[in-house]
Amino acid sequence: MEVAEEWPEPIVRVQTLADAEAVPERYIKPPSERPNLNPGTALAPSETGSLPVIDLAGLSGGAAERRATMLAVSDACRDWGFFQVVNHGVSPELMEGMREVWTAFFRLPMAEKQAYANSPKTFEGYGSRLGVKKGAILDWGDYFFLQLSPHSIRNYDKWPVLPASLSRAMTESYGEELEKLCGVIKKVLSATLGLDEEFLHRAFGEAGACLRVNYYPKCPQPDLTLGLSPHSDPGGMTVLLTDHHVKGLQVRKGDDWITVEPVPGALIVNIGDQIQVLTNATYKSVEHRVVVNAATERLSMAFFFNPNDDLPIQPAAELVTPEAPPLYKRLTFKEYKLFMRMLGPRGKSHVDFVKPT
Repeated sequence: MEVAEEWPEPIVRVQTLADAEAVPERYIKPPSERPNLNPGTALAPSETGSLPVIDLAGLSGGAAERRATMLAVSDACRDWGFFQVVNHGVSPELMEGMREVWTAFFRLPMAEKQAYANSPKTFEGYGSRLGVKKGAILDWGDYFFLQLSPHSIRNYDKWPVLPASLSRAMTESYGEELEKLCGVIKKVLSATLGLDEEFLHRAFGEAGACLRVNYYPKCPQPDLTLGLSPHSDPGGMTVLLTDHHVKGLQVRKGDDWITVEPVPGALIVNIGDQIQVLTNATYKSVEHRVVVNAATERLSMAFFFNPNDDLPIQPAAELVTPEAPPLYKRLTFKEYKLFMRMLGPRGKSHVDFVKPT
């Protein structure tokens, strides 16, 4: 599959549509995919349980406390595919600073943001659609995408220099702190699978990391569209810094969509498709989506921590038995993510591609 060089149609920034009286047809989802069609289709956490909140300080405690914390992470990965973490080691001041400076970027005049317009070749820069299929129904959101690691693939020409408060050093520091957190979680997941702590480190190779800052403008008819369509993340794991004023993230739990209530100071972690493959579906990536708001904008930041592009990914031999045969075929992450880039968010259909034929 070849990488597209250009978008198939002219790009419209969703932010320019925020004050319209109605949602343009290109953003209207089919009736079966719209949010809040019936009472109960997007449930509050109290109605079917809430996303687990895990205090990672327990990993530094005594043996019993450490075991309890690791079990909580394992249970969350098996039951939800998502969890919130507190005492995660990422500076609260840095988290708040990132929210402020990236919000300021999206409030810049359009001409200044357009200087960083992206293409589907790398997705780096200022974007307004995921997937390059011509005529696709689009999501109600703009974003800014940056490659963070390895350092050799950074393209600083795509890193904004405005507003002045948006320093390169701040974004780099944020990425470094989140990479450390992902390193801790990798060890926990490896150990809770009954494997040595370095299993996922070896499986990932020289890991890659990237940041997508999501900007969801206010929407005149939020019941007709979505900020981000249902999908599971294609990579290894994701750490989300969410808006602490406006809710929007919903996680699928069985047949229900659970609205996530962010905990102050917490980060949200979710398992990606590559860990589902590596663990032979012991830990599963889970569909999630974003709803939009009629009254206000919303901003979140997704940090994606991924295996090396060229390293083949397949179920760990230690987790394959005659009773649990391999569920997925061998494939590099580079090959895998091309499908996401071509088709955009499509539920769990992408991971089905790597099932044996």
